[in-house]
Amino acid sequence: MKKFFCFIWLACLTLPMAAQKALSLDSCRALAISNNKELLIGQEKIKTAHYQKKAAFTNYLPDISASGGYMRSQKELSILSDTQKEALSGLGTSLSGPLQEAAQVIAQLHPEIAGQLPALGQSLVGALDGAGNALVDAFRTDTRNMYAGALTLTQPLYMGGKIRAYNKITKYAEELARQQHNTGMQEVILSTDQAYWQVVSLANKKKLAEGYLELLQKLDSDIDKMIAEGVATKADGLSVKVKVNEAEMTLTKVDDGLSLARMLLCQLCGLDLSSPITLEDEKAEDLAPVAVATNAIDLNSVYATRPEVRSLELATEIYKQKVNVARSEFLPSVAMMGSYMATNPSTFNSFEKKFKGMWSVGVMVSVPIWHWGEGSYKVKAAKSEARIAQYQLDDAKEKIELQVSQSAFKVNEAAKKLAMAEKNREKADENLRYATLGFEEGVIPASNVLEAHTAWLSAQSEKIDAQIDVKLTEIYLKKATGELGIEN
Repeated sequence: MKKFFCFIWLACLTLPMAAQKALSLDSCRALAISNNKELLIGQEKIKTAHYQKKAAFTNYLPDISASGGYMRSQKELSILSDTQKEALSGLGTSLSGPLQEAAQVIAQLHPEIAGQLPALGQSLVGALDGAGNALVDAFRTDTRNMYAGALTLTQPLYMGGKIRAYNKITKYAEELARQQHNTGMQEVILSTDQAYWQVVSLANKKKLAEGYLELLQKLDSDIDKMIAEGVATKADGLSVKVKVNEAEMTLTKVDDGLSLARMLLCQLCGLDLSSPITLEDEKAEDLAPVAVATNAIDLNSVYATRPEVRSLELATEIYKQKVNVARSEFLPSVAMMGSYMATNPSTFNSFEKKFKGMWSVGVMVSVPIWHWGEGSYKVKAAKSEARIAQYQLDDAKEKIELQVSQSAFKVNEAAKKLAMAEKNREKADENLRYATLGFEEGVIPASNVLEAHTAWLSAQSEKIDAQIDVKLTEIYLKKATGELGIEN
């Protein structure tokens, strides 16, 4: 069972390594773009700007809101005063004197009903007191517990152009976020390409260092044989051994540099730093750079494709709309309002313990009259900011024109250096071949062979640097013209 689990564990480790493929430049770009945190932040900024644009559009639509409240008061509102309440409550009692006098007069006129008059008077007094108390109760408001609710609709009709300006600002802001994301994506692609070609350069230099070391080791072996036969001196042997040690040291430095370059590329691609990645161009014997046309570069198309220029153009438009926003604060504003309000107790049918309400419609107009020139100052400040943005745009275009010219010049210069490096390499190969044959024939000393080896190493290294320089200058030119992207 233990052997079985060990077999499964080894299989899990070896299968990913066997399935691993060499990464191309486009795949490294795609990994870097998908794993870069700044680009992920840029995507969220685009979403934020998009929702802000939607929120700004809602200002065109009517705003509906509801509100409600409850209030408990210590005392209730009273329509009648305390004196009026006492007078109404004792209405019959206050009339008892006149009623008695009237009863006496009636008794004298009609003695036959004199015995019924006192009871009739008392009942009349009681009825009047009851009617007064009922009237007092009817005038009670009972407003100690009050409820209120309202539903309000507000429709802007004219806000001085503020709503339209805000909608344009949010629209430009969303596109600005996209352009800034494109700028960040180009920077990520540029960094990835630099790291990619750095790995390719060091990988080729490692092969070169290994080949150089093999040549020196073969030469060292030949020198040892020649010393044993007496046709070479120990000084020649020591010189070769010193070169072998230097070549081993160079190979160690190149190997360490290659490991660090791979770690940097893994970090940019979002891979584990210890991932054993292999690049497609490492295996290429010759990078075979493609010539780039630098004569027919249209600056207008460059300005149209560079996200930095588009970003500054959008910033200029945003500041122009801010001028309209500043001006709108000091223009009349008109809004239509409609509402429905209900209260308990209600006052539409005296004071009732019921919810009753009413609707109302109106128009509200606000006209600023005098603010000591504040509006004029704000508008002038906004116009100055708009001019600053325009100046920044003009300055950026001038710098981009210079950048494009310099990048095109460097592309041509790199192509010339590569052609010269190819010629130097051919001469160094021929020189090394003649020096090796001469040394084997015994007509050329070991020092000349070592010089030929050194010249050959330098020529090969310069060729690799020239090829990588051609690749990088092409990338810089595409970056300058705004054409650098995943599709490239």
